[in-house]
Amino acid sequence: MLLDLITSRRVVFVGGKGGVGKTSIAAALALGRARASARVLLVSTDPAHSLGHLWGRPVGDEPVRLAGPGDLAPGTEGHVDGLEIDPERTVERHLSAVAGTMRRLLPERMHAPATRHLELARQAPGTHESAVLERIAEAVELGEEAYDLVVFDTAPSGHTLRLLALPEQLTTWTETLLANRDRSERFGAAVRGLGGGEETDRDAELRRILVRRRNRFSRLREVVTDPARTGFVVVLTPELLPIAETMEVYEKLTGLGIDVAALVANRRSPADAGELLARRRGQEDEHLVRLRRQIPDIPVLDVPLLPGDLVGTEALAALADRLGP
Repeated sequence: MLLDLITSRRVVFVGGKGGVGKTSIAAALALGRARASARVLLVSTDPAHSLGHLWGRPVGDEPVRLAGPGDLAPGTEGHVDGLEIDPERTVERHLSAVAGTMRRLLPERMHAPATRHLELARQAPGTHESAVLERIAEAVELGEEAYDLVVFDTAPSGHTLRLLALPEQLTTWTETLLANRDRSERFGAAVRGLGGGEETDRDAELRRILVRRRNRFSRLREVVTDPARTGFVVVLTPELLPIAETMEVYEKLTGLGIDVAALVANRRSPADAGELLARRRGQEDEHLVRLRRQIPDIPVLDVPLLPGDLVGTEALAALADRLGP
């Protein structure tokens, strides 16, 4: 079952089309591993956060305890901490750090133009994505230090695929800056405004910043593309459009070098609850046969449609039972 498939992983991304139940599956996976005494960090990268609603408690941009030993079986030492990446706060923090760096690196006469440039950058394409990616990298690093597993509840497929393509792109971009920094459009003005021995100190600081950034994204890329450490779980509902999107997501993930650990067919209709649902179940079966034919080497796991609202530890534990051995 799904919990067995991720037991050895340190990072799991849970993604898929919007509205298929990614957050519930991600939370149930986190809780299931915690019940096996794992320390789990559950991270939402979706701007439409719902971890707080799901767990019935406030969740913000710093880790908070969602489930501890008192919420789990007696003798269990695991726990689940959760955080919801706040894109606005992340961008603000990111730009503030950049502004501080620019003030150190640029002569005073260039501070005002640099500030205007940063204000324009605030809404520029890619600013939010690169800032959120920094937080993902931080969460992976935190996971390696303080947790056994990091589970990412991701945004809908298109946004997540763009994010996962960024580490390689940003690493390459940063390496280009390092190799050609004297001619870089972004830093050329700063280099021209420096002189004498001071240039060496500031140039060295610039290099340290770029190397640190390159290493962070390179490290993230290394972790994400290591199938021994990272897996992607694609959640879908067994309907025509989610099935078609799942096939596209699978192809793009494998193209990025990311291991797809499993496909989860969520909210499966019962076959013994009346003619309407039985007919729907038959149609779902046909869709899943096609999916298995197209992606034959990846496990496809069924999760039934469950009664009631999936809110709170007890409901998530019932879902986790469906994902376990």
